[in-house]
Amino acid sequence: MLRCMATIGLGFLMVAAVGWPERTALGDDERADLLLVLAADVSRSVDDRKFQLQREGYATAIVDPRVVRAMTAGPAGRIALCFLEWASDGEQVTIIDWTAVGSEADAQAVSKQIREAPRAFMGRTSISAAIDYSMTVLAHSPFAGPRRIIDVSGDGTNNSGRPVTAARDAAVAEGVTINGLVILSEVPLPTNPMHTHPPGGLTAYYENNVIGGPGAFVVEAGSFEAFGQLLVSKLVKEIAEHPIARRRG
Repeated sequence: MLRCMATIGLGFLMVAAVGWPERTALGDDERADLLLVLAADVSRSVDDRKFQLQREGYATAIVDPRVVRAMTAGPAGRIALCFLEWASDGEQVTIIDWTAVGSEADAQAVSKQIREAPRAFMGRTSISAAIDYSMTVLAHSPFAGPRRIIDVSGDGTNNSGRPVTAARDAAVAEGVTINGLVILSEVPLPTNPMHTHPPGGLTAYYENNVIGGPGAFVVEAGSFEAFGQLLVSKLVKEIAEHPIARRRG
């Protein structure tokens, strides 16, 4: 049974100290069915070829008709999303700031920005800092909705920054769900084989250390080539709030 469980800014520290800010009397321009942070690993184990496959996977999945239908099917008719990339502790960048996606045109605009943005980092792997940065991003969102999800994709274990379980537990305590998309590597990283191939496998590592919150789940892509299609089905189920068991792609 699955465990359901980028510079850390002042906003995150304030949220951690005083809790999630309450919202009242939301206007239509603030409502969304889901606040979704897509957090993609661009550490040094993600070489240029893998980076392009990952970027293309996100850009293609966002405009897939199945994903667009899921994003527009809720009561508000849209979700709000943010796309960021991360590497070492202190290396996080927001590629797409908070954007409401309530139509195919909205999705196409996001997809174009994902494809065109330059790569910022090739550092170590701080999943913990990615989660902390995502919490800062969520705290400053102009949108509000009934669910908040951080969607972490990566191909290795946490090896930079504070313990990933501490970051996960802090996010879950604020009512945020963290889901994972593990990208397997056929060959262990030569300089650090335990990073991409930890004991028990990378998927088990994410299950035990990364994901958390109501309905949290992790899916497994057998390669960066398989990433895009698996991401489509994952996003559809995630947005539609139908938790799924581990799936291998």
